[in-house]
Amino acid sequence: MSEWTSILPENEHDAVRLANVHPDDWRNPDPAPRYNLVVIGAGSAGLITSLVAASLGARVALVERELLGGDCLNVGCVPSKGLIRASRLAAEVRHAQELGLELEPGAEIDFAKAMERMRRVRAQISHEDSAARYRGFDVDVFFGSASFSGPDRVSVERDGERWDLRFRKAVIATGARPVSPAIPGLEEVGYRTNETIFNLTERPRRLAVIGAGPIGTELSQAFQRLGSRVTLFDPLPHFLGREDTDASALLEGVFRREGVQLELGSKVVRVERKGDERVVHFERAGSVQGEQVVDEILVGVGRRPNVEGLELERVGVRYGRQGIEVDDRLRTSNRRIYAAGDVCMAWKFTHAADAAAKIVVQNALFFGRKRLSSLVMPWCTYTSPEIAHVGLYPHQAEERDIDIDTYKVPLADVNRAVTDGEENGFVKIHTKRGTDRILGATIVASHAGDLISQVTQAMVAGVGLGKFTDVIFPYPTQADAIKRAAGAYTRTRLTPLVKRGFGAWLAWTR
Repeated sequence: MSEWTSILPENEHDAVRLANVHPDDWRNPDPAPRYNLVVIGAGSAGLITSLVAASLGARVALVERELLGGDCLNVGCVPSKGLIRASRLAAEVRHAQELGLELEPGAEIDFAKAMERMRRVRAQISHEDSAARYRGFDVDVFFGSASFSGPDRVSVERDGERWDLRFRKAVIATGARPVSPAIPGLEEVGYRTNETIFNLTERPRRLAVIGAGPIGTELSQAFQRLGSRVTLFDPLPHFLGREDTDASALLEGVFRREGVQLELGSKVVRVERKGDERVVHFERAGSVQGEQVVDEILVGVGRRPNVEGLELERVGVRYGRQGIEVDDRLRTSNRRIYAAGDVCMAWKFTHAADAAAKIVVQNALFFGRKRLSSLVMPWCTYTSPEIAHVGLYPHQAEERDIDIDTYKVPLADVNRAVTDGEENGFVKIHTKRGTDRILGATIVASHAGDLISQVTQAMVAGVGLGKFTDVIFPYPTQADAIKRAAGAYTRTRLTPLVKRGFGAWLAWTR
């Protein structure tokens, strides 16, 4: 039986994954005399740092205590999207008659098979993060617990053995773990986080989700669609608190129509067990009391950086509640040590860790001056519809005294969205007042995460919104919403004076 919470015993797919990301027979190599880079943590940031550095000729050691691939592969992006795929099919089946498909009464997704598929897909992808693959890239992979034992030394301990790794530069990429909220009774009755929820083999009949951030909203909708009765709790009056209010309100309507019980503006005050059931006690507005009986509880209220056991004080690396302190070049208070990913960054996304890793390699090994603040960072919450964003929100522009123009196109005006039956969404693009310089965008659509990349690319390249009118879009696609937003901007250039000038010219040329 594995010591790791994301591994199911006697499961063939998890056995394949484990053989890739923490092989039982792995032998740590003999350390090199000195490494250009020692990387602690083999999640997204650590893997990319190691791969890029080794590809450029650096001698690299990568240390991992648990599973290569970190959260993304094992308990985050990959398994959640596998489950969401099944839940979307379940939702489509319920509306199949609208498209002319007649199904037998009671047709539904088999939860156990959906979970098995998720594990199979995860195992299939795990070879990309495998120890053998990274060894093939000339990365020395060490399994064990790492700590700084000197100004230029990391010690790795495993099963009573110890390896000392000398470095010129080091990178801390140990990630973060779920926060355990201080709710009376929660620890006693037991609960799940993203680290254990994907171990389920039987569908929970009733599920309470505490926290309406990305994890809570994605999995609330997925489990509701897969047949659980879900209650979602959050102290804020709306979920996805940082997102565009129009987007949050639209998604809230979708959740209510799909049957998710929303207890927004509610605080869970205690939890107790009664027999095989769990009772969640909560209060609204600090006074109205309520309770909900459930079979499982999922907690998704934030992340805590993994800094314990690294002996950071020994090497003068400062850290706090938000993680390791870094400058804009991702250098810690020790000039020889850098950090990347969830252990130090506010952007807790796999793609952000990937981008940060490349900054670290340039700055640590090649005297680079790359800055984290220079990145244009998009993100997406993979509900249905998805909510994707890049750049500034209107309130952020206002805080910075930047005047903006906003161009909003409802998907109901986009022919492909209508033919797909997916007109519940919009594209909203913000530009600097009086110009077409894009400052930010929010997209709510079935594939918003794909569409936002077009806007992100334009922002990175300095391409204005108006330029999209010169791009030929295949018809019909939902991306046409972006071109329509560009058309809305272009029409603002057609002032009465310009229109009269065109009219005079055309009259003279008749």
